[in-house]
Amino acid sequence: MTQAPIALSCGEPAGIGPEIAARAWDALRDSCPFVWIGDPRHLPEGTPVEVVSAPADAIALSARALPVLHHPFAAAATPGQPTPENAAGVISAIERGVALVQSGECAAICTAPIHKKALIDGAGFAYPGHTEFLAALAGVDRVVMMLASDQLRVAPATIHIALSEVPRCLTPDVLRDTIRITHDGLRARFGIAAPRIAVAGLNPHAGEGGAMGREELDWIAPLIDEMRAEGLDISGPRPADTMFHTAARAGYDAAIAMYHDQALIPIKTLDFDRGVNVTLGLPFVRTSPDHGTAFDIAGRGIANPTSLIEALKLAQRMAQGAA
Repeated sequence: MTQAPIALSCGEPAGIGPEIAARAWDALRDSCPFVWIGDPRHLPEGTPVEVVSAPADAIALSARALPVLHHPFAAAATPGQPTPENAAGVISAIERGVALVQSGECAAICTAPIHKKALIDGAGFAYPGHTEFLAALAGVDRVVMMLASDQLRVAPATIHIALSEVPRCLTPDVLRDTIRITHDGLRARFGIAAPRIAVAGLNPHAGEGGAMGREELDWIAPLIDEMRAEGLDISGPRPADTMFHTAARAGYDAAIAMYHDQALIPIKTLDFDRGVNVTLGLPFVRTSPDHGTAFDIAGRGIANPTSLIEALKLAQRMAQGAA
């Protein structure tokens, strides 16, 4: 067990974040202590709550109640209907969680889903998403979004951009950084001494010798050869349509994809409920459930907490360097 609890930022209070936080606490209790950062009135009625003054208090309390660091919001929450007045509270709860991890009071941060439009409309949120905001808070220029489960770890080199922009934004520097950060993260956070990394091609059939695109020939394959010569156990570029079946996955510890859907479709197909979003390249551990706010089912008590449970458990293991 970690020496400090996980910080769980509340996310969008009008979404499913509060109810899955309560259900995650009930499932984990003291096996994976975490402290919820948010306004207690946003939690489901009847949730056993203990307001704490410091994260360390959560260790002793988590067996009997959900430990909460009171983070007052401007307004109550109506399920499915984000309130502009609460946008600033969502953002500041994330900032508070990061500060607690940076100070050592929490072992890692797990972030409940946010709704970017609500944050933009209510507080002028200036980032494409959680990942980019956390990078700014940590003062780092480049991070990698990895989706992880027991069946697959995959990291897209480009993330929240239009498909038409991928060939322009996918540069040798971007791909090299993605591979390097993934390699270092697998060693430091997942306890894999010699990571095996497979890289997908950009084009169908990895370009098929130039017949379907030349990026693989012109620079992707040479970059992989160069990094292999530096000592990395790396293969590719591989055709993306043949690298995610069972036998192929047995040959690598993580896959690098070239764009968002090339990475997320296979992991969500293989393990939809247990996929976890991990940010590599930060000076602290961050995980998140691999789903959104689900406004359509918020407040109905039917949201599946499995991805959040897995995200909290993975954060605990990563904090110990043995995920």
